[in-house]
Amino acid sequence: MEGSIIGVNGPVVKAIGMNGFKMREMVLVGENSLIGEIIILEETYATIQVYEETTGLKIGEKVVSTGNPFSLKLGPGILGNIFDGIERPLTTINNMYYGFIPEGIGLISLDKEKIWKVSVKVSIGQELREGDVYGEIQETPSVIHKLMVPPKVRGRVIGIKETGEYALEEVIVKLQDEKKVHELKLYQEWPVRTPRPVSFRKRIFKPLITGQRIIDIFFPLGKGGTCAIPGGFGTGKTMTQHQLAKWSDADIIVYIGCGERGNEMTEVLEDFPKLIDPRTNLPLMNRTVLIANTSNMPVAAREASIYTGITIAEYYRDMGYHVAIMADSTSRWAEALREISGRLEEMPAEEGYPAYLPSRLAEFYERAGYVENLNGTEGSVTVIGAVSPAGGDFSEPVTLNTKRFVSSFLSLDKKLAYSRHYPAINWLSSYSGYLGLLKDWYEEFVSPEVIDLRGKMLKILHEENKLMEVVKLVGEDVLPDDQRLIMDISRVLKIAFLQQNAYNDVDTYVPLEKQYSMLKVIEKFYDQSLEAVKRAIPISLIMDKRLMEQLYKMKYNVSNDDFSSLRKLEEEINNHFCRLKDKYKD
Repeated sequence: MEGSIIGVNGPVVKAIGMNGFKMREMVLVGENSLIGEIIILEETYATIQVYEETTGLKIGEKVVSTGNPFSLKLGPGILGNIFDGIERPLTTINNMYYGFIPEGIGLISLDKEKIWKVSVKVSIGQELREGDVYGEIQETPSVIHKLMVPPKVRGRVIGIKETGEYALEEVIVKLQDEKKVHELKLYQEWPVRTPRPVSFRKRIFKPLITGQRIIDIFFPLGKGGTCAIPGGFGTGKTMTQHQLAKWSDADIIVYIGCGERGNEMTEVLEDFPKLIDPRTNLPLMNRTVLIANTSNMPVAAREASIYTGITIAEYYRDMGYHVAIMADSTSRWAEALREISGRLEEMPAEEGYPAYLPSRLAEFYERAGYVENLNGTEGSVTVIGAVSPAGGDFSEPVTLNTKRFVSSFLSLDKKLAYSRHYPAINWLSSYSGYLGLLKDWYEEFVSPEVIDLRGKMLKILHEENKLMEVVKLVGEDVLPDDQRLIMDISRVLKIAFLQQNAYNDVDTYVPLEKQYSMLKVIEKFYDQSLEAVKRAIPISLIMDKRLMEQLYKMKYNVSNDDFSSLRKLEEEINNHFCRLKDKYKD
């Protein structure tokens, strides 16, 4: 089937003679066979968004049907690779056409020539259903790639290849059902806008351990959950996501650079291949896929990039892996929606964004989840989206609507960032809706007291915020000693616990047990200080300079493997207050 171009408006192309074409079908546009997707069908007319540059397109050029929706090839070779927004490998394209992506190179994706060592796991006569594993490939030294029967396919094995080395297009297994024979290769195709099916969604009950104290203890993320990290320019969104990508206990990382500046994405592309996975001491790229769609790339491909990322994540989830997606940033994706909507002459909503912005955000975030897969394994997709509100205004539409659909909100504060307090997560405006779901896990695997301890420390920080209004007017010296103690303990909490140095080998990642132990030391100091204040001991003596310095530096001085020095610090705290009590006996 063929149509004919009657109008070109940037990435939006209008065509006539589109009888027989389908909504969301992938089409080839013009003489260069540019990749496009039908987004509107009206009688014989169609509107197409094109994922490549449309410069040079002419009226009258052909639009050719492919008969299929815009889909990804899912198979070995994804991990360790760098793709653009429609899964074209940038390293391969750079080797072919140095420094630029030419129009009309087609939807190249996985390397069809590469040979993979396949371990076949089925036998003749075996009944297979959707999701069952028929082969395994050691895709990288860190990850075993499982070849699965595609959804909606089942049958009896009537032909297999022996364990050996094969290319992507080799037919490994033949399945016979009631109607036809299915040929299973080393990959499957899946439309990006359709969520991959699961047996059922499970209740979130495990945290995503990040090694970042303010997240793991104060605002925990659930495995299979959703999180937004909003913040203005320079507040550390990208750095926070880098930390989560490197240190979180997810099996697979999908990093989507969606509409970010080219120099910022270049830094990601240069840094990630050099990072070492702390769990295996192998390159982190062995379990990472990068999707780079910078702000100077076609705007329609930016809109598709987050669907590309979430589809890849769901594919690895189906193998039984826990996957974390870093989308940086969903604001640039929303701007792409706004630009395409404007070219379609749709009625704009608030700040020019399309009226369907909330539903599109919901569609993206709802694809997260902790699930039982079709093959009986458990897996999860955790979505962590950065939001870049203009001028740091959290009342703008993307931030407000994102807040409706995520359960964890890590609000970055420019005042904290400009005072060099990183991560610049504001403990007053951030929240986590997973605390109730994860309470049992924390009480079983960390301590029965950890949730109450968190609440106690947050209460101190909130009281300090109220007292700051008084301090700004009249100074801290006029406060009574119990309120001055709140100010001093809050300072300890901020510097010794909430502030974390990503460039320090000890402090960049902190085990959960050490996090809890550090907070217990601060609590012990606070409880004994409060008792001393009630005994009318001067606050200046309570806040011993040498002891305070040890509290501030415990995050650097205490090893992640041996917490014995924390016990010594507790003993010093006890001795300090014993001396004060002896000196100020009733």
